[in-house]
Amino acid sequence: MKKILIIEDEKLASDRLEGMLKKILPDCRVMAKIGSIKESVKWLMQNTADLIFLDIQLSDGLSFTIFERISITTPVIFTTAYDQYAIKAFQLNSVAYLLKPIKSSALEESLHKFDMMQSAFGIDFNRLMDAYQGKAVEYKKRFLIRIGDKLKKVETTDLAYCYAMNKSVFCKTFNNQHLPLEQSLDTLENLLDPARFFRINRRYLVNMDAIDNMIAWSRSRIKLELKPPAESTKDTIVSIERSADFKKWLGEG
Repeated sequence: MKKILIIEDEKLASDRLEGMLKKILPDCRVMAKIGSIKESVKWLMQNTADLIFLDIQLSDGLSFTIFERISITTPVIFTTAYDQYAIKAFQLNSVAYLLKPIKSSALEESLHKFDMMQSAFGIDFNRLMDAYQGKAVEYKKRFLIRIGDKLKKVETTDLAYCYAMNKSVFCKTFNNQHLPLEQSLDTLENLLDPARFFRINRRYLVNMDAIDNMIAWSRSRIKLELKPPAESTKDTIVSIERSADFKKWLGEG
């Protein structure tokens, strides 16, 4: 679940942005909607978010002032009706610069860029701090899955793989059950033990025990045959950028 902060002084604009976010990321949580520099500084001194949507012109000045008053490491997507602040924005923690009125396609592209940046750096800062402080990192043990008006308990050890299809996410269990999941693959990647599960590409997150065969593929890639079988083996090819890490995960490196 992505925790999002919206800093926007126009209520209609902030409500519209929240609605768009909910359609693109149903599992996201808008932590707060704030309309001024003063309120933003106060909130950020006491709370954290995974991503900030920040309007440049607020009721009490330019939002760049926030960065002068407190240290912010959270990624930012700037939103504004003007383009003259783009250079200044990209000198800060900017992921994207969206011009108003914000288009759904542009918003979705910026969120995808944010996900790609997270995947590229591969850092979960909350887990990193837990490890640094000597805390045991606990991964999800089971899921409660809703199927119609019924609820089903599924242990993570029973998950063969999780995959994205038609803008939804599903899991396949070792006894060949096909079940819907509410979480995104990005969220699942953080919830599941990385010693057992690996994200082989944008569509598949696989359990090591589900790998039946591996075939050397073009451009140094690896094609996986899973058990139970996947819908299409075209989707179970380890991407080029993940192949080296995949080999290390299996114990080669």
